[in-house]
Amino acid sequence: MTGNQPYFLRDIWYYAMPSARLQPGKMVAKTLLGEPILFGRDRQGKAFAIRDICPHRGIPLSYGKFDGCEVECCYHGWRFDPQGHCTAIPALTDDQASDLDLQRLRIKPYPVQEAQGNLWIYMPNDPRAIDPVPVMDIPLVPDFGDRSYQSVDVFHFPCYVDHAVIGLMDPAHGPFVHQVWWWRPKTALFEKAKAFGPRPYGFAMLRHKLLRQSLIYRLLGGTPEVEITFRLPGVRIEHIKTAKHTVCNLTAVTPISETETEVTTLFYWTVPWINLLRPILKPLVTVFMNQDRDVVIKQQDGLKYDPSLMLIKDADAQARWYYQLKAEYAKAVAEQREFVNPVKEQVLRWRS
Repeated sequence: MTGNQPYFLRDIWYYAMPSARLQPGKMVAKTLLGEPILFGRDRQGKAFAIRDICPHRGIPLSYGKFDGCEVECCYHGWRFDPQGHCTAIPALTDDQASDLDLQRLRIKPYPVQEAQGNLWIYMPNDPRAIDPVPVMDIPLVPDFGDRSYQSVDVFHFPCYVDHAVIGLMDPAHGPFVHQVWWWRPKTALFEKAKAFGPRPYGFAMLRHKLLRQSLIYRLLGGTPEVEITFRLPGVRIEHIKTAKHTVCNLTAVTPISETETEVTTLFYWTVPWINLLRPILKPLVTVFMNQDRDVVIKQQDGLKYDPSLMLIKDADAQARWYYQLKAEYAKAVAEQREFVNPVKEQVLRWRS
C-alpha cells in the first residue's frame, strides 16, 4: 500500500528483540509487521525464526514443544527443524511416510542475525520467499565491536510505526513534552543550526560539540561531541564521545501491527561509574520514553478523524526525509534496483 495508506517496508532488517530474551532451548512468539513469527534458539546457541503457523491445521507452533532441535506441534505432533523443514508426521504409517518427501513440507523461515546483544530479522517482500538473500547489513553501534549493551528498555506505542518514528526524531517537541528537571526545564526557546548529511539508507546530524548540555551530558565531563544517525526502517543511533569515554544509544522502532509499535532503547558505555548509577538512570529513561509514548497516545484522538498533516520548514525536515527515504526504498524494491538516497548535505535551523 502506498500514498496516504499505511505500508510496511520489506526486504529490510527489523529489530526483533534483545538476544538475552531468547535462551537456549526456548521459544518466543512475536507478531511483527502483522506476521506471526516463532523465534527459537537451538542447543548450540544459534537463533532461528519460522512462521508461527503449522501448515497442517493452522495452529500456532508456539503452543507446542521445543527440545532444542525440533519444534513439535501440540495438535498432531508434526515436527519441524530450525530451517522450517518437516521432519516427522506421527500419523503416517511406515509405507505412507516412505512415499512422502517430508522435506518438501516446509514452513517459511526468516533470516536472522545477532550482534552486540541484539537479534535482527529480515522481512522479505515476497510472502512466498524461501531463503531470501538480504541486500544490506544489519545496523551496528560504532566503537563497541561485538560488546553487548549495558541497559535495555522496551516500550509499546499504540500507534502506526510512522508516528512513532517521527515522534522520536522530532527536534522541536522537547521543551513541551519532556518537562523534567534532569533533562531541561521549560525555558525560552533557543535557535539551533545543525549540519546534516546522507548516510546508508538514511541521514545523520553530523558530529558537533554540545555547548548547551543537560545534566546527563554534564556528568560525562569535558565537552561531549555527538552525532545522531537515522536509517531505515526505524533505527536511531546517538553516538556521544568525550576525551576519555563513549556512550551510545540505539533506539529501534519495530511495527507489530498497523496500530501497535514496539520501541526498544539500548545503551552502551565505556564509563565505569555509570554502572553504579544504573538503578537511578534506568527509571529516568523510562520517564523520558513514557513522555513520548503519552503524547503519541493523545495524538491518536486526533488522527482517528484522518486530518491533513502539515510538515513545516526545517523543524520538520527530518520527518519529510523519512517519508522520502521510505518511498524510495519501497520503489527500489518494487523495481529491483539500487536504492538512491534522496537526502543531500545541508544545514537545518529551528528553535527548541
